[in-house]
Amino acid sequence: MKGSFSSKIPGADRGRALGDKPVINEPFNRIHAPVAGERKTGDGKRQRPAAIPGFRATVPAGGKKAAGVTPSDSGFREGIRLFNLQRWDEALQELLFVDSADFRAEEKTELSYYLGLCFAKLGRPSDALAYLEKVVVAGGDMLRVYQCRMTLAYIHVTTGRPKMAEFELRRLLESGFESAMLFNTMAYAAYARKHYRHAIEYYEKALKIEDSNATALNSMGYILVDTGIDPLKGLKFCRKAVEIQPKNAAYLDSLGWACYKCREPTAARTWLRKALELAPQEGQIKEHLRIVTGGVL
Repeated sequence: MKGSFSSKIPGADRGRALGDKPVINEPFNRIHAPVAGERKTGDGKRQRPAAIPGFRATVPAGGKKAAGVTPSDSGFREGIRLFNLQRWDEALQELLFVDSADFRAEEKTELSYYLGLCFAKLGRPSDALAYLEKVVVAGGDMLRVYQCRMTLAYIHVTTGRPKMAEFELRRLLESGFESAMLFNTMAYAAYARKHYRHAIEYYEKALKIEDSNATALNSMGYILVDTGIDPLKGLKFCRKAVEIQPKNAAYLDSLGWACYKCREPTAARTWLRKALELAPQEGQIKEHLRIVTGGVL
């Protein structure tokens, strides 16, 4: 079922029921963490590159400075500092007033990168797309391009444009990059187009890379259960997702719904009530509980 999407991007989670779709990925405000991808070497083997520079900082986990530039403009440096402090509005104002006339090409790309991320954080997807696409076109650091394409795909799929999301993701696959997050997003895009079996295939690929990926486990489990493709198998996946994240209301709801579909009404009520305790305002959990209990919450 669909999980919490905590950014302000319209059409993502706001106004929708929590359980109407599988989880796309981890919540958007966590996608800034360094992302480990994989690319194929010349002999066909997979090689995991260094951490991809994240939304929140230009210094990856290892402590070394990420590929990029040293800003020559004080406003640019201040904008990055504010961004790292998650003060999106203030960071955006600083960055918008940066005079980039004398910037090197790499600095202009870096500026576009931070502007795109600020706009994404502030719920302005059209502006975010314009700037992040500049980073992709500029090329350069492949890991930065990977992250930007992932972000573009994420915005596309959560604003109702799954075909555009698939385009960005396929470009990544063609470049040799693979990650659980990439396949999870491809699966969500396929699900949005009601290509359920394709979605399952992508979640399986995500789990081959990361067998304990709770997003893939929960989402594939929910699809298998809700579509009737294989409810018992789906129930197992949902159980494993809850074992990994026992306080995740979305996963608890998926497990409760899976138990109901597998004719375990007592367990279904237990899990759904736990989900409702954690997310009392979520309409889909309430709806599932009404169905399971016959109208009694």
